[in-house]
Amino acid sequence: MDITANEVLDAQGLACPMPIVKTKKAITNLEPGQVIEIQATDKGSTADLKAWADGSGHHYLGTVEVGEVLKHYIRKADEKEETEETKYEDVINLEELRNKIDGNEKISIIDVREPAEYAFGSIPGAKNIPLGELEKRFEDLNKDEEHHIICRTGNRSDLAAKKLAEQGFTSVKNVVPGMEQWDGPTEKNETN
Repeated sequence: MDITANEVLDAQGLACPMPIVKTKKAITNLEPGQVIEIQATDKGSTADLKAWADGSGHHYLGTVEVGEVLKHYIRKADEKEETEETKYEDVINLEELRNKIDGNEKISIIDVREPAEYAFGSIPGAKNIPLGELEKRFEDLNKDEEHHIICRTGNRSDLAAKKLAEQGFTSVKNVVPGMEQWDGPTEKNETN
């Protein structure tokens, strides 16, 4: 497959949220309709960039895997297509989440990180549904439960929380800042 990009962005070796941060900055230099190629090695970048593009109005064209490098292609939206990026407003901080867990409240914790990230440390009882699989697994979740969405930094979970709310989930909270600052109990496990 031969795809010509107007700009190539090297995001190799960077983890979430950096591929998106660099893409947001680089795409401002493009004209509407032009294509940017983002080269990344973070396996979660496919779902992250697709969700970001969908939320901002830019057109996610696809990803080509070349060895260890994922080449993502995004077409810059024109002014009519572009939407203002918004943050999911219903957030909870790590201390509040820990208090709910310590108080044995009945809550659902959904960890939207990639399986490898989840396997090396997750909140006990958290269910792993990577962001890229979320849309296929809506039916696995109870729309009336209180869902707490967590990732490494709060960016993927922000995108996931928006998707769940759009699907009619009534009680969804984005956990910020995420697992990179979680100091509560963790478990290493197989993905579920």
